[in-house]
Amino acid sequence: MFTLLYFVYKRNKIMLEEKIKIFKALSDPNRLRILKALQTKVLCVCEIRELLQLANSTVSQHLSILKQEGFILEEKEGKWVNYYINPQPSDPRISAFLSMLDFWIGDEKAIIADKEKICCLDRKLICC
Repeated sequence: MFTLLYFVYKRNKIMLEEKIKIFKALSDPNRLRILKALQTKVLCVCEIRELLQLANSTVSQHLSILKQEGFILEEKEGKWVNYYINPQPSDPRISAFLSMLDFWIGDEKAIIADKEKICCLDRKLICC
């Protein structure tokens, strides 16, 4: 009986830790801005850096967290690595969060401003 209870406890603890990772990925305003931007258009690191006005290393760290949790994917195209929303995440909660982002933050001033800036980003001009 004790072994079964311990197994259930460990399984529930692991499941809770996985859920916490998702919430942590969503807890940063810049990561939310990245997700909303990627819902608009596929972007490379340079474009995201230009949009957010952050250092490359900071943008890369945010992208790494979002990718690790299954929110985004990357694809190499020539000298660029393109980031885009994961169209089929293995965790259905990711899809649910992504589909609700517009409801939760679509009316935020920063998100609206980002949408306007995205159309003017030209990777050929801003990327080295």
